[in-house]
Amino acid sequence: MSSSGTELSSVRKGIVGVQFLFVAFGATVLVPLLVGLDPSTALFTAGIGTLVFHLVSKGKVPIFLGSSFAFIAPIIKATELYGLPGTLFGLMGVGLVYFAMSVLVKWQGISVINRIFPPVVIGPVIILIGISLAGTGVKMAEENWLLALISLATAVLVSIKAKGLLRLIPIFSGIVVGYLVALFFYDVDLSGVRDAAWLGLPKFVHPAFSWEALVFMLPVAIAPVIEHIGNIYVVNTVADKDFVKDPGLHRTLLGDGIACMIAGILGGPPVTTYAEVTGAMSITKVTNPQVIRIAAITAIVFSMVGKVSALLKSIPNPVLGGIMLLLFGTIATAGVANMLQHKVDLTNIRNIVIFSLTLTIGIGGATFTWGELSLSGIGLAAIVGVVLNLILPHDNEKIKL
Repeated sequence: MSSSGTELSSVRKGIVGVQFLFVAFGATVLVPLLVGLDPSTALFTAGIGTLVFHLVSKGKVPIFLGSSFAFIAPIIKATELYGLPGTLFGLMGVGLVYFAMSVLVKWQGISVINRIFPPVVIGPVIILIGISLAGTGVKMAEENWLLALISLATAVLVSIKAKGLLRLIPIFSGIVVGYLVALFFYDVDLSGVRDAAWLGLPKFVHPAFSWEALVFMLPVAIAPVIEHIGNIYVVNTVADKDFVKDPGLHRTLLGDGIACMIAGILGGPPVTTYAEVTGAMSITKVTNPQVIRIAAITAIVFSMVGKVSALLKSIPNPVLGGIMLLLFGTIATAGVANMLQHKVDLTNIRNIVIFSLTLTIGIGGATFTWGELSLSGIGLAAIVGVVLNLILPHDNEKIKL
């Protein structure tokens, strides 16, 4: 049985809590850096969101909420179409999907989620999330391929060769090494770091009403909702408790949804359960929720150090591009792994139709327009997958290979 961590001293809890933030830090700040949001705001909303999640889940579930990679491509596209304030309104609406799923789980149980969002629907959606920004990663990397490849190689080596907690921070390691190389051998503009104040609140940006952005964003939340449910089960195993029953999956979904809504209100990216921190708990055998709350408070403190935000913004594009080459490929692979794990039969015609149409509509850039509202990309593909799964008859007919 994993230690709950209740026997830890206050000092030990503080040290482990900071370690857990260190594990989540790279991914949490990478998302805003890629989509044009303030990384300090993302740290702040991750910290506040985690504390709210713990409040809603009765302080029982040891989970850290950090920036969600699922929304990188949608945020970039929505910002082009509706502007940043409109996009933030759409991101606020992501919480509504979590609220609806919370009510549904409370009413019907977890099985209803599996019926509406089976692996044959979720798998291709996750794959789309991964590959939709591959071109952006390449464009950023080609500004300086050597610098990009150094960052990439570092992240790969840490993923494969590192031990313990270090193995959980390949993104952070790649960014640090790439940035240090850039500092020594290339010109990096540090004027923003010199001019930044040591202390100050993050730059909050507030949403502006936009139905179009709301409709654009809502379907994208399907994949993170499923990711949330999967991560709760993983945390169950690590902590040797059943959080699906106590405090209940409906409470964890509600907490995550409120945290996403708060992020949208303040100008941060939507948050999601961080498997990296769960992995750190598995290694350290510390699963005390108090330690996670210390990590959240530390994130809030870091967000108010102005020079941290300025330093993050000075990271060269090729460094981020090199990390993106690995990151988005890894997300796409997770979609494939999800389907393999659940033994999705791709010789079944019904599954082939759902999988292929979800992918082609998402990759092909199909757009559905109704009046002033439009759906495209990952969101439209997710809806198509859900609808096809609900209307196509089940049979055992297979294609002969």
